[in-house]
Amino acid sequence: MPKAHRPPDTAGTPATLALDAAGTPYRAHGYAHDPATASYGVEAAAALGLESGRVFKTLVVDTGRPGADALAVAVVPVSGSLDLKAAAAALGVKKVQLADPAAAQRRTGYVLGGISPLGQRRPCPTLIDASAADWPTVYVSGGRRGLEIEVPPEDLVRLTGAMLAPLAAP
Repeated sequence: MPKAHRPPDTAGTPATLALDAAGTPYRAHGYAHDPATASYGVEAAAALGLESGRVFKTLVVDTGRPGADALAVAVVPVSGSLDLKAAAAALGVKKVQLADPAAAQRRTGYVLGGISPLGQRRPCPTLIDASAADWPTVYVSGGRRGLEIEVPPEDLVRLTGAMLAPLAAP
């Protein structure tokens, strides 16, 4: 994989800038985002002609912990959903729920549908579904709607400080 490949319509985002700063190889893939879409990840997989198990969505969850540890990130394939009980177990808490959208946007610095696990304003503890290790590269949001980043899963884990865990529910 080349050091960085950024098509002309994919201007730098905090996510791509974080990858550049780390010297991590990746490819940025832009596509025409439809504002009426209901599922950003499924839209990305279809637009890029990818298997939905290889495209991952970034979800922010509320752990119920006080203060800065209240929010965490779970990265799961768009082909399924997040198993909240599995995420809670991996984070060592009783339960988690999807975070308030406004709180997720404030914490990460990204808009819904464009939240990337990389380059967040204030990084959260991160979990990545174990299935990511089955692929040579995976696709995650590049930090805006209509932009996906292709990156080796081991680099994604390293740069986010993530833990791999079985998180996806079919």
